[in-house]
Amino acid sequence: MSKPIKRHQDLQPLSREHHHSLLLCWKIRTGFKKQVEPKRIKRYADWFFDNHIQPHFEAEEQFIFPILGKDHELVKKAMSHHRRLFRLFNISNEIEKALGLIEEELEQHIRFEERILFNKIQEIATSDELELFKKHHREKQFEENTKDEFWK
Repeated sequence: MSKPIKRHQDLQPLSREHHHSLLLCWKIRTGFKKQVEPKRIKRYADWFFDNHIQPHFEAEEQFIFPILGKDHELVKKAMSHHRRLFRLFNISNEIEKALGLIEEELEQHIRFEERILFNKIQEIATSDELELFKKHHREKQFEENTKDEFWK
């Protein structure tokens, strides 16, 4: 069994945000299993994207990825994932297919960032760089959208 990753304290808010995004993946899977109408799942996924994923991507792109540099292969890969996920969340036809791809690709993206990208960033980040991120990225208490809890 592998040892848990020790995340730098200043990056822990991003990891907690990743946890909530992994729960989105679980909610999508659960909605499919319960045969919930895909439009209901999509409404929730869109809300989640606007309120949680998009601000998270912006924080990473503005303050975390520059630590490695925009030309670093791991940053290029993460940016490619962000663009792909943005496109998937903006699909308005073939909703069920889009949700299935979001569920799979978002989970893979988070695993990549947690297991590979963030570890590399932790290795080389200066305390000033992490402090700058901490100064600009305020962790918000996660607020759930309880209008339609289709996963329950």
